[in-house]
Amino acid sequence: MTYNDQVKTITTKRLLLRLFQESDADTVAKLCNNYEIYKNTMYLPFPYERDHALVWMERHLENFLADKAYEFAITDRKTGELFGAIALSNSPSFHHGELAYWIGEEYWGNGYATEAAEAMIEFAFKEKQLHKVFARFFSTNPASGRVMEKIGMEKEGMLKEHVRKENRYVDLVYYGIINK
Repeated sequence: MTYNDQVKTITTKRLLLRLFQESDADTVAKLCNNYEIYKNTMYLPFPYERDHALVWMERHLENFLADKAYEFAITDRKTGELFGAIALSNSPSFHHGELAYWIGEEYWGNGYATEAAEAMIEFAFKEKQLHKVFARFFSTNPASGRVMEKIGMEKEGMLKEHVRKENRYVDLVYYGIINK
């Protein structure tokens, strides 16, 4: 992982994590307007439209510069193709942050989430000096938990029927990793 503070990018073997641009809005809307992504995420609306993407991206740079959150587009390092998004919140008073991500369904199974998440953990610990990173997922989405395990996170617990999604309650599973 290589972080470039000047242009706010993280480079990995295959990926370039970069700030979102207004020109990404149509692609974000296309990828997020997908029921499979909606049902596995806490906050994405469905249907998802271009305006949702624009509103979502509106404060990314401001949040980044204020050290509140670091939200990146997950893109192909060579072609620039947009695969998804990854974010790390920052809670300075607790020295921890929450990792969150989504990948467009057509790109599932290629290891992009794992590679991006691994880079974000390194960014959190080396660049932002966080003590801990945690993440959570719906128990109905075990693939997200497998990503967390692959990057060294450990299961810390489950909150039973903690979130209401589509008129039913869903368990929320928590994972974490400590900066040793």
